[in-house]
Order: sequence, then structure tokens, then C-alpha cells
Amino acid sequence: MTDVTVVGSGPNGLVAAVIAARAGLSVRVLEGASTIGGGLRTAELTLPGFWHDVCSAVHPAGLASPVFRKLGLLDRVEWVVPELSYAHPLDGGRAGLAWRDLDRTVEGLGADGPAWRRLVAPLLARSRGVIDFTGSQLLRVPRDPIAALRFGLRSLEQGTALWNTRFRGDIAPALFTGVVAHAAGGTPTLASAGAGLLLAMHAHGAGWGFPVGGSQVLADALADELRARGGEIVTDVPVTSLDEVSDSRAVLLDTAPALLFTADLPSGYARALRRYRYGSGVAKVDFALDGPVPWANPEVGLAPTVHLGGSRAEIAAAENAVARGHQPGITSGGSGGGPEHPYILVTQPSIADPSRAPAGKHVLWAYTHVPAGSTLDATELVTAEVERFAPGFRDLVLASASSSATELAAYNPNYVGGDIYAGELTMAQLVKRPVVSTAPWRTPVDGVYLCSSATPPGPAVHGMNGWWAAKLALRERFGIG
Repeated sequence: MTDVTVVGSGPNGLVAAVIAARAGLSVRVLEGASTIGGGLRTAELTLPGFWHDVCSAVHPAGLASPVFRKLGLLDRVEWVVPELSYAHPLDGGRAGLAWRDLDRTVEGLGADGPAWRRLVAPLLARSRGVIDFTGSQLLRVPRDPIAALRFGLRSLEQGTALWNTRFRGDIAPALFTGVVAHAAGGTPTLASAGAGLLLAMHAHGAGWGFPVGGSQVLADALADELRARGGEIVTDVPVTSLDEVSDSRAVLLDTAPALLFTADLPSGYARALRRYRYGSGVAKVDFALDGPVPWANPEVGLAPTVHLGGSRAEIAAAENAVARGHQPGITSGGSGGGPEHPYILVTQPSIADPSRAPAGKHVLWAYTHVPAGSTLDATELVTAEVERFAPGFRDLVLASASSSATELAAYNPNYVGGDIYAGELTMAQLVKRPVVSTAPWRTPVDGVYLCSSATPPGPAVHGMNGWWAAKLALRERFGIG
């Protein structure tokens, strides 16, 4: 009998497996796909020699992750940490620039610079407390109440109708809304504001880093340690029922909660799982380019991460339309009621990591939010929006590859409807992820634990979900503290 079986080889599953192996237990990881990594896969999606991240590309929470630090991933993996964390171009060649240097960012924002400092600097001053507060489930007393209070008050401001009281110009609010929109959903909300604040803090703290060679490097590093400690990884083994892993003393699921329905669940827990909601999907496009993107504002070309969508009002309108079920790319006067200019998250990793493309060439990764289950091919939509802020972009495209929300869901069953976050990000679902509990990683199925992004602290590449689930399983099933 195996001590621990982990289903799914995403970052949380691999972290959980390594934690168990470090405790001296026998561990096996079962992966349904032919390659490991889950959201950390990197592949040649367009042309030979052009390496694209299949899902996540830049990891704002990675360099600040206490688990990655404990596991040595910050030392064993070569990271790119850009000086310009992210950029937000606006019409007319203007742009908001979030430098890792907070003073430089404040200076560039002009009259709104001091307000930006007051928003972010108090969080930076207690960043460890903020990370601790947001890095687990919310049903606990914060270790740093001051950090939690500062974070909560700012979330309340930027997540409600008060969000337009801080800034006077249009660049600073657009810059912040670009990170808020990572959360995918209606805007403003407390949950999206909290996500934006955390991302903005990381941008001026440890930085928005990513590994040289692509996200796959992180999965490979974790897999190498697991194998070195005697663990086993088996690919091409989709698990469709918990009966298939009943020969383990503990099972950790780096999956959507739906797999639990293959067991006999208590009625209350089953009802709670059925109430769990998934969010908007994404439509993703990857480009192979003949050269760097010709941004109208050249400084935008220094940022591996770029947010498109225009002003705060434009982004909010676009995200709210998608949250109501409208397809992007259809004008408000059309039958679909969707945003003509949607929010688009872009990364251009090859500007800082030449290994990602042949000499002189570049890769571009982009997605936009769409209603769950959408079949939209976003290639033309994304191309037009990049062209809006980088005239001439279209002429550089050598090849592209698109994935609709439906195709992403087929590629990874955990992306229900194309939701890459494994569950809608709302305040209610940050408390009940996927159920209300002081130990939400534990399930009522004997020896079975959830460790995916459907558990606290939610999505992002930081491994914390796997860490908390593994610690709980080791203590309860094996008596290991």
C-alpha cells in the first residue's frame, strides 16, 4: 500500500507530494495528461523554437511564496525579476508603469503618485503579515492584525463605490484596475480589490518573477526532488473515481471538487459542493512574432506583463459585461451586449528571457475573459486590441495558436467551463472554498484531502494550497507534526 497518492501534478499537487516525501512517506503522483505540470506546462504551440506557457506565465506570488522558499525553488530555479513589473498603455501613447521601485512609480504617476504610495506602501511595510493573512483560509485570527486591518480597509475602499475617491487623474486608476481585473468577475468587488492589492504589493516587493525557460521549469524542479526522494510520477492515468486510489493511506486531490462526487458524501457536504460556483472562462491566444511588439509608448516594451483595456471605466464595463454572460467583441449596440474593447492580459516573456524564441524573434501570450463554456476564437480580437496600443503589431505575426474556453476545459478537466481559477473569486467563495470550514482541505471521505485552487488561499502559483493540505494530512493520517 502506498502512503500518499496525489491526483494531479499541478503546482499544488507537486508541492504536497514533495512535502510528504520529505516526511519519509512513499508517494506517487497520478497525472491524466502525458506531461506533468498542470498550469505550469510550457510547449511549442506555434512554431518550432517558440516556447509558450500553456497556462500561467508570470508568477507574482511565486517569489514571495513561503513554501517556494522553504522548498528551495527560489535558489534551484533561475528567475527573471524585471525592473518594470507591469505596464498599462492608454490611448495617445500614454502609459501607467508599475516599476519594482515604488519611488520611481510614484514619480511617474505625477499628481496621483502620493496617493499610490499611500495605497501600497503601508502594505509593503508589513508584507509578511499581509502574505500570512491572505495565504491561508480566512476563518482564523490574523497573526498580524495591523497588516490585516490595512489590507481590509484598502480592499473596502477599492472594492466598493469608494474606489474613485483616491485618484484624480486617469492613469493611476487604470494601472490599478489592470491588476484588479486578474480576478475575473464583476468590478469593483471586495474579492477583486483584495487580489489587486496583493498583486500590486508584490510588484513593488519581491517582484513579478518568472522562471527562465518557462513555467514548466518549476514543475520539473519539484518533480526532480520528488523522484530523488523515492517518489513516483505516473502520466497518462486519468483518475475518474476515488475507488481507483483506495489503496493509499492518504489521497490528496489537485483537482476540481467534482471528483468527490464519485464517493458516498454526507448530504450536507454534497449540498455545499453543489452550491460551489465556477467563474468566467478565458480565451487564450499565443503568437510567434518576427520582432518585439512596437508599442506606441516604448517603455511598455520593458514590461513582461502588460494589461490592455484602456481606462478604468472601460475595463470595469468590459468585465461587468462578461460577468453578465456577454461575449466580448460585440459592441454594446449589438445583439450580444458584450464589450467591444475587452480587458486583455498580455505577457511578452522573451523580452527578458531570450531562450523562449529564436534569435531576434519573440513570443506573446494573451488571454481575455469570456463567459463560461464560450467557443470564441479570440485571435482577431486580441490582435486588434494589441494593435490599438502597438500599431504595426499585426505585421509581425508569424503564427498563432488559440484556445477557446471550451477547448481549455477539454485540455484540463479542472478548468470547468474554461475557469482557470477552479472557482469564482468572490468574498463568499473565499470563505467557503469549497465549503465553510476551519480545515477546508479535509473532506468527509476517509483519508481524502483537497489541495487544488478550489481550496484556500485560492488561485496563483505559490503552492500554499498543497502545503496546507499536506500538513493536515500528515498530522491526521500519520501523526507527523
